[in-house]
Parts: sequence; C-alpha cells; structure tokens
Amino acid sequence: MMKKVLTGILAAAMAVSILAGCGNDGGSKTAKVIDIALTDEQYAFGVDKTQPELMESVNAFIKEINENGTFEEICDHYFGDGTPVAVKSAAYDESKDQLVVATNASFEPFEYIDGDSYYGIDMEIAARLAEYLNKELVIQNMDFEAVCLSVGQQKCDIAMAGLTVREDRMEYVDFSDAYYNASQVLIVASDDKDFDGCTDAASVEAILKEKGSSAKIGAQNGTTGLFYAEGDEDWGFEGFGAQVTGYKNGSLAVQDLLNGNIDYVIIDSAPAACITEAINKLQ
Repeated sequence: MMKKVLTGILAAAMAVSILAGCGNDGGSKTAKVIDIALTDEQYAFGVDKTQPELMESVNAFIKEINENGTFEEICDHYFGDGTPVAVKSAAYDESKDQLVVATNASFEPFEYIDGDSYYGIDMEIAARLAEYLNKELVIQNMDFEAVCLSVGQQKCDIAMAGLTVREDRMEYVDFSDAYYNASQVLIVASDDKDFDGCTDAASVEAILKEKGSSAKIGAQNGTTGLFYAEGDEDWGFEGFGAQVTGYKNGSLAVQDLLNGNIDYVIIDSAPAACITEAINKLQ
C-alpha cells in the first residue's frame, strides 16, 4: 500500500477545498480509484538535444541506479516503509557548473513541494544525478506543458516530471532510457457503482464510450490522461466523445469531481492514489 506521506498534496488539496467552499455536499463526498490499468507507458527524462554528452551520462546513471539498488531504495521512500528525502534547489547562477532541472512539482509521488523543499521520486533522482555529475542542482518549477519546451529552448538541461515518452515531445527533447512503467487509471466518486464489475481496460472503455457526450471527464493539461480522454491518433487513443476539461493539476480535477462539476478524472496511477487519499482525508 502506498506510504501515507502526503503533506504536499494535502496542502494543495486543502487550498482547492477552501476555494470550493460548500459545494461538495457538506464535505461528505469522497473519491475512489478504479484499479485497472487503461494504458501502458514508460517514463523517461527529456534531455537537451544540444548536450549529447549529458544524455550519455544520464543513461549510464539510470543503468547504475537500477543495478545497484538505488532506484528501488528511492521508490521505497514513497511506496514502502522508507522516509522521503528533502531535496534543496540552489539559486540559478550561469557562472556555476549547475544541472538545471525543469519539473512540475504537483505530481506526487514523483515531484511535489513541502515547505521550502522538493520531494518525490524524480527529485531524489535529480539530486543523485547532480551528485553523479559533480554539479550543483537547480530545480525550476513550472506548468507541465512548459517543461519540455524549456529544455528545447536551452533554458534547462533536463526535464524530470513523470514524462511519458511521446513522439511530439521529441521535437523539444531527446528521451533518455526509460526508468519507470506507468499507466492511466480512472477516478470516480465513491458512490459510483458503474465500474464495479469491470475486470480490464476494455470493459472500462466500453462504459465510457456508451456514455459518450453525456460524460464529463477531467485530466491534467498536457498529460497522457488528457490525450486518452480526448483521443489521440498518434497514440491510437480513440477517445470517448465525452466533454473533456483540462486542469492545471490532478488535485484540482478531483476536487471538481467531488464538487459535482465533472463525472470522472483520468490520471497516472501513482498520483491517482496519492491525490484521492489526500483529498478524502479532508472530506
């Protein structure tokens, strides 16, 4: 079961809950994850195309942390009994030898903020990578849709943001070797029984297709969840003909679900578990 280290996302959830006011049936409504993988994806890091030597080092580093158990140790901080490690960012200074990482720190357990520190699987990897490269770590937090673009414009060296390998993103970055297998899942209101009998992705998709334009689906802007809901020819996603709304982050989408403004949220499985657990604590 996912470790209950949710302070960062609890803070975000509390903020959107306050903004939502009393629109969630007196605070009694909760959400649940339909634990069926809807997609099969790989996460990788997006490296500046003009730095092939960095790509070579990143791939060597990924191989090393997988072989020596470091990656498993980091994951245990979030999925097991370990304790998340705070990661600090130095101030950007072009006169110094720095590794500048672009991220979107609202994607727990891969990247999030608590106080003045960064946490998450990607952030701990970033700290280890900077040490491996003998560079000072700088983390730049931005909207998810800007992460690859910032690297493509040479404003950052590498994108580390739970990035799924996609052809369109290759316009801006070169992808490293994959380091994590991911999938999209569906979040619904806890009293929604429509998907209780589903056993695979096809049965979930059949229900969504049947609902068609009557269904309202939310997803984070620029993510696979949004492409999956809307339909994406490059990925072979047919879409559902539903009304799809994009959000700045997954917490806002789930809060809107609980407020009754949308019916479903589609998001990566690990953040889905963190978000629903954190928001449900506040209901």
